[in-house]
Amino acid sequence: MPSFSVDTQRKPTIIILDFGSQYSELIARRIRETEVFSLVMSHRTSANELQELSPKGIILSGGPNSVYAPGAPLCDPSIWNLGIPILGVCYGMQLMVHQLGGAVDIASGKAEYGKAPLQVDDSTSLLNKVVNGSTMWMSHGDAVKELPEGFVRLAHTANTAEAAIAAEKLRLYGVQFHPEVVHSTHGMTLIKNFVYEICGCRPDWTTTTFIDEAVSQVRAQVGQKRVLLALSGGVDSSTLAFLLHRAIGDQLTCMFIDQGFMRKGEPEFLMQFFDKQFHINVEYINARKRFINKLQGITDPEEKRKVIGAEFIRVFEEESVRLGPFDYLAQGTLYPDVIESAGTNVDPATGERVAVKIKSHHNVGGLPKDLQFKLVEPLRRLFKDEVRKVGRSLGLPEEIVRRHPFPGPGLAIRILGEVTNQKLNCLRDADLIVREEIRQAGFYNDVWQAFAVLLPVCSVGVMGDQRTYDWPIVVRCVSSEDGMTADWSRLPYETLECISNRIVNEVEGVNRVVLDITSKPPGTIEWE
Repeated sequence: MPSFSVDTQRKPTIIILDFGSQYSELIARRIRETEVFSLVMSHRTSANELQELSPKGIILSGGPNSVYAPGAPLCDPSIWNLGIPILGVCYGMQLMVHQLGGAVDIASGKAEYGKAPLQVDDSTSLLNKVVNGSTMWMSHGDAVKELPEGFVRLAHTANTAEAAIAAEKLRLYGVQFHPEVVHSTHGMTLIKNFVYEICGCRPDWTTTTFIDEAVSQVRAQVGQKRVLLALSGGVDSSTLAFLLHRAIGDQLTCMFIDQGFMRKGEPEFLMQFFDKQFHINVEYINARKRFINKLQGITDPEEKRKVIGAEFIRVFEEESVRLGPFDYLAQGTLYPDVIESAGTNVDPATGERVAVKIKSHHNVGGLPKDLQFKLVEPLRRLFKDEVRKVGRSLGLPEEIVRRHPFPGPGLAIRILGEVTNQKLNCLRDADLIVREEIRQAGFYNDVWQAFAVLLPVCSVGVMGDQRTYDWPIVVRCVSSEDGMTADWSRLPYETLECISNRIVNEVEGVNRVVLDITSKPPGTIEWE
């Protein structure tokens, strides 16, 4: 888990100490929604380090452990004496109680999972305006048995006597439930109470302030040096291109490598949009033949990804040398990537991070050791929804801001089996129809992803009194908040009928359309 580092100029207003919860990142996102800057840090962060950062509040996340388990994650006990408001969530509350002299009951047989009505005993401070009987999301086995000295109960549920607690004089608070999840109906009310009323934070983490800070930071970091950006056309790289262009203008060179697996019309749109309309320097690299030749005879999905990624690196290397020299490589690294990432290399002379691999959409390979850049990553403080807001503020059109996620290997992994030009053309036409009809019906912004998949089998059909033996197209539409889990979108039958009729009538080589109604898990969103 990363600590606060020199690449983040703004100090966090609220710090989330992570104890292994699946919701730690979500807590940070909820705090950001109040327009207050938050960061996730390791539970090992010392009280001295926290004091140096001067946060207005600290939140202890949940976690899968029992506070009595051997090796259970603990925090520096000195944090209780910092005088900074602290909110413990689930495991974080149990740890607070445990370290301050209370008692926690281990798996008492009254475990509580899922929705539970919260009975409010004290509606002051933390639970102000939290409606009595409102639903909160529980997920715990252990429970607080005995409160430390100075603590009082704020709320309870049918199975949990101490569902919310507080020691007002110590500015310490705890909740046994998860206010950060959407199932907690008044969770955001509680979070706002902690952030605004208890911690005294101001809503100053806005799109405008981020852009101003990022532009200043990029200018200070880059100076007069040149920056290279691999542009994919997705919201992350597009927002980054606009931000960097505002900061350093013609010092930025974007490289768009067309590997032949983009959706219909997208390469032309990107070049027209960035280069012609907004005058951002984009070097178009037509590498379609190289990529399709490399995939001849390859059917295994993992091998496809590796081959595409390795070829991307080769093309990138050749073209960056031709267009260079460049001192900096810009990457659209987002905050979830920072949280989940492993170690990074640091240039000992400058203290700056050095790229050893492209954080491309290919997830393979690395840059050759003799072709290294210092990294420019101004989006690494942002979540995806924040990137979209920044993109809008910078002037990106909704067509890019609201663009559905698209895999780096593109249509190559939406064609099961060997990839050929014939299959690519077929899938491009079918995929365009899916997106056109969903947009026409007004559902495009309501689904996470909507696309077509081509299967490497044929089935018998009848078209115009003629027997056909053609490919089937799978229509995949899912709804999700973050892509980690997803459910299939319940589109109207009329929309699905239009999609099916258009595909079989307009796309050569297809005589059947099927619908994928699998959730994630057990399935994945993509087919390969």
